[in-house]
Amino acid sequence: MKKNYLSAPLPFVGQKRMFAREFIKVLEQYPEDTVFVDLFGGSGLLSHIAKCQKPNATVVYNDFDNYRHRLENIPRTNFLLADLRAIVGEMPKPSCIKGEKRDLIFARLEQEEREYGYIDFITISSALMFSMKYKLSIPEMKKEALYNNIRKADYPSSEDYLEGITIVSADYKEVFKQYKDTPNVVFLVDPPYLSTEVGTYSMYWKLADYLDVLTILSGHQFIYFTSNKSSIIELCDWLGKNPTVGNPFKNCRKVEFNATMNYHAHYTDMMFYTQREDEYRIAA
Repeated sequence: MKKNYLSAPLPFVGQKRMFAREFIKVLEQYPEDTVFVDLFGGSGLLSHIAKCQKPNATVVYNDFDNYRHRLENIPRTNFLLADLRAIVGEMPKPSCIKGEKRDLIFARLEQEEREYGYIDFITISSALMFSMKYKLSIPEMKKEALYNNIRKADYPSSEDYLEGITIVSADYKEVFKQYKDTPNVVFLVDPPYLSTEVGTYSMYWKLADYLDVLTILSGHQFIYFTSNKSSIIELCDWLGKNPTVGNPFKNCRKVEFNATMNYHAHYTDMMFYTQREDEYRIAA
């Protein structure tokens, strides 16, 4: 039996694990032949949940960040983590790793990169740094303090995580263009959050990029994710200059969760979703 994941198998910035159960509730309104298109696939969690809840639906996962490659390398990542675990020994969590142990860790990472040619830096960063502080290269990691946050158990293999899902890797606009006229299509829209760290994404995002996303929502069914860290004043100004777009969230329902990045940083995650027309009439 396919495992129903409520969080992504490997660490990922912005995965929607807090919304998993609410997302499942929202999916109940859609028929079995729905086509779900995950424009900003990220960790694939939304796609995975959609396929588990609607096994006969078509689910398209835009893996622009190549998360599937990280999944394929779980055995190698576990092997590397086992060596790092041996280096830190009995150090309590989350002790700062200094001196010889720090040198040994970087020597092991350099060996891995030299001999194997690949390191899952997001997963390794989560093992050696505090939450949400990811670095994508050894030189970047050397600038930071290291802490023992290495998990005791291996990451489980996740061969079934993306089972039955159509995987693409393209600019979201191209994916949208391909599916925008598909009957029963619902777009899952989870762009990198404005005013938050997007350094681990394979793209550079400006304010205009976030606003451009809103132009594809009008006239389509969607489930959209954002946070209260977005620049709402700039957003309203842009909408005022683009009256043909209007407010795409006007008739949406909203679910909120309080999120914590670390001891000092808190924000509110939001999920907006359109209601099917027949459901809307019943509710009215």
